[in-house]
Amino acid sequence: MEALQNHPCAVVLVCALMFRVVHRLLQNLPVPKVVRGEDFRAWKWKNLSVSMVHSLLTGTWALSCVLLWPETVHNLHSYYTPMSYLLVCVSTGYFVQDAGDIILSGHARGSWEFLLHHTLVIWCFMYALFTKLYVSGAVVALFVEVNSITLHMRLMLKLADAMSSPAFQVNKLLNLFTYVFFRLSAQAYLTWYIVYNYSWLDHASFFLASMVLMNGMILVYFYRLLRADFCPRAKRTGTQNGTHKPTPMTQKFLTD
Repeated sequence: MEALQNHPCAVVLVCALMFRVVHRLLQNLPVPKVVRGEDFRAWKWKNLSVSMVHSLLTGTWALSCVLLWPETVHNLHSYYTPMSYLLVCVSTGYFVQDAGDIILSGHARGSWEFLLHHTLVIWCFMYALFTKLYVSGAVVALFVEVNSITLHMRLMLKLADAMSSPAFQVNKLLNLFTYVFFRLSAQAYLTWYIVYNYSWLDHASFFLASMVLMNGMILVYFYRLLRADFCPRAKRTGTQNGTHKPTPMTQKFLTD
């Protein structure tokens, strides 16, 4: 494990390649006919499938790190374990791969907010990997991936035109619960920790600014989620199912 920590860039690139392999393997799985019939839907389905694998893996991993090593959530600045360090490597590799997929597939212009989020996450995570500071902070930040599981499921059901199905109705309630308890709560705790310890934290101003930007995004997406799923009259005609246009972030939200 020490060898991995001495070469974080190499480890991240290997993880990115592994997620690219996952991307290829998932193409062999059956896809709903309505998804296959439209290029954007087909690309979005494949992209969300890889994101789902990442969320299932890292969300469970992040929770396990906190349960096994409670100090993780109390000392976000300098505490970390080999397993938490590896988790951040794996997740950074995913974000590198996903950013590359968006750019190379030609959807960068319509997803600039999404790429901005990925850039912030990669920058913060790479800082943690090189300095071995804030690794635990990155682990807590990955709590949002628990919510991303239901977010990705929601969007995949919408892509498959299954919005009237019982699965969608159950998922939207689970999505609301996980959004509040894993995404909003995690972001609130990270923000509080930085503000409370601002006077002595390394590069506190940068991380606080990054958190404020991400918090703003997350609150906007939460409003859009509530409006779309619980106040359907507020949805605009032609964009209510989130599949007619590759609008930035409203289709996949953030993670991230």
